[in-house]
Amino acid sequence: MTQHLADALPTSTGTQPGWWREAVIYQVYPRSFADSNGDGMGDLEGIRSRLPYLKELGVDAVWLSPFYASPQADAGYDVADYRAIDPMFGTLHDADAVIREAHELGLRIIVDLVPNHCSDQHEWFKQALREGPGTPLRERFHFRPGQGESGELPPNDWESIFGGPAWTRVADGEWYLHLFAPEQPDFNWEHPAVQDEFRSILRFWLDLGADGFRIDVAHGLVKAPGLPDLGRDEQLKLLGNQVLPFFDQDGVHEIYRSWRRVLDEYAGDRIGVAEAWTPSADRTAMYLRPDELHQAFNFHYLNTGWDAEALRATIDESLDSMRPVGAPTTWVLSNHDVVRHRTRFGTLEKARAAALLMLALPGSAYVYQGEELGLPEVVDLPDEVRQDPSFFKANGQDGLRDGCRVPIPWSGDQAPYGFGTGGSWLPQPAEWAGLSVEAQTGDPESTLELYRSALRVRRAHPALGAGDGVEWLPAPAGVLAFRRGDFVCTVNTTDEPVRLPAPGTVLLASGDLADPDVLPADTTVWWQG
Repeated sequence: MTQHLADALPTSTGTQPGWWREAVIYQVYPRSFADSNGDGMGDLEGIRSRLPYLKELGVDAVWLSPFYASPQADAGYDVADYRAIDPMFGTLHDADAVIREAHELGLRIIVDLVPNHCSDQHEWFKQALREGPGTPLRERFHFRPGQGESGELPPNDWESIFGGPAWTRVADGEWYLHLFAPEQPDFNWEHPAVQDEFRSILRFWLDLGADGFRIDVAHGLVKAPGLPDLGRDEQLKLLGNQVLPFFDQDGVHEIYRSWRRVLDEYAGDRIGVAEAWTPSADRTAMYLRPDELHQAFNFHYLNTGWDAEALRATIDESLDSMRPVGAPTTWVLSNHDVVRHRTRFGTLEKARAAALLMLALPGSAYVYQGEELGLPEVVDLPDEVRQDPSFFKANGQDGLRDGCRVPIPWSGDQAPYGFGTGGSWLPQPAEWAGLSVEAQTGDPESTLELYRSALRVRRAHPALGAGDGVEWLPAPAGVLAFRRGDFVCTVNTTDEPVRLPAPGTVLLASGDLADPDVLPADTTVWWQG
C-alpha cells in the first residue's frame, strides 16, 4: 500500500480560529501507553517521555483518560480524590511535568473529568454511609428507601449500564443509585455542594495548566424528577441513543453554563468536551450552544458502518446539527470503550481509508492511541486477565472493552514491545512486533507513515481543518466525493475498483493508486483540485 504525497502544497494563510475548531486530539489511555517503572502499568512519566512522538505524529492536543486516585473498580472512572494522582500513575508533580512539557512542545492537554459518579471510597460517600439515613451527606447522592413490605426491593426499575439493578442496598436498609458499577455511586447534582465542589475541581486543574476537560457521561448528571420507572426491561447500551429518564435531561445545560463561565475566566481558550450519548445529533448540539461547551463526541459517526450512503447521511446530519449553534463537528472512529475500527470494519484497508475520510472532514478529529499503527482489537484475551467490570455481569454489556485497551507496541520483536521493562497488564499478541512504532517508522507503506503524512497535509492545506460544510460531487454508487475549496476527497467503500475521472493532482492515498482515473476498492484519495 503506497501513499502519494504531492511535492508542493498550498500555503496556509495562518488565520487561526479557536484551536478546538480544527484540532486533532489524541486519546491516551494512561495504563496502556508507556510504562516508565517496569510494573507493567503505564504511567504519567511514561506519557511524558513519549510526548515527542505525539508532536512528531502531528496532533494538536492530548486527552488523558483518568489518572486520579482510585480503587480502579472501573479503570479509574471510579474516582476517590479528584485532586490527587493514583500512585500507580505517579504523583501530582508528574502530572504537572506532563502538562508543562506538552506546552513546551506546542501540545495542549485535556483532562478527563468524571462528574456523574465517584468511587464508593470517596470521602463524601464513606461519611454518608457512616452518618446514616436523613443526614446531610446522603443528600449529595441518591439514597432512597426501598419498595416492598420491608424495603427489600429497589426504589425503581432502573438498570445499571454494566448489568443488574442500578441500586445497591446498604446495611441500614437504604438503597443508593449507581448507573454504572456498585462501586460508582451517582452524585445528586441538585445539591449545591456538588455543584460548588466541581467548579472548585475545574479551577484546580485549570490553575495547573490544563487546557480543557473531556466530561465523562456528560448527559447523565441530572435525573428526571421523582426518578420514574423506566417501564421496560431492555438492556441499556453503553453507547446507545435510547430516550431515558436519567440521561440527557434538560437540567444538565445550566450546569454547563456555569462551567463555561469558569472556563472563560482563564486565558488560552480552555475548553469543555462532552461525552454525551443522545438520541439525535440535534440533541447533542444543545450541549454546544455558545454559552455551554465547545465540543461533543460524535457517536453517531462512530456507529456508522463502512457504507457510502450511510456515511453521507451521518456526515450531513452531523454538520447540519452543529451549524445553528456555531460549534465544530467532531469525528471519531475508535476509543477506549469500543472495538477498534480496524476490526469493526474488517480489514486494514478499510481502516486506513476511513482514517483519511475522517481527517478530511471539516471540524476536529479524535485519534485513539494505536489506531495510527493500524492495531486490531485483541479478541482472544483469556478470561482470567480481563478487568472490564461488565465482563463479570451476566446481563451487562459484552464486557470486552479490554480488547481495545491492550498496551501499544513501541519497539522490539518480543512482548512487551518497548511498552516497559516488566511485562504489560494485558498480554500483547505476537504479531504486534510488526506493528510497533519502530517497525513502521520510515516505511512509506505503513499505517503510521500514512497518519503522519495525512496530519502534515491537513495542517498545511488551507482548505482542511475548520469548517462547517462540504460540497458533494457526483459519484457512482458506493463512492463518496466532496470538495472543500480546492481540495477534493474521493472514497470507494465497495470491494471493487470504480472508474472515476481524477479531479486533480494526488496529494495522498490510503492504498496503491496505479491509475488516477480508477479508484481502488476500499480506498480514499486526497486531491489538490
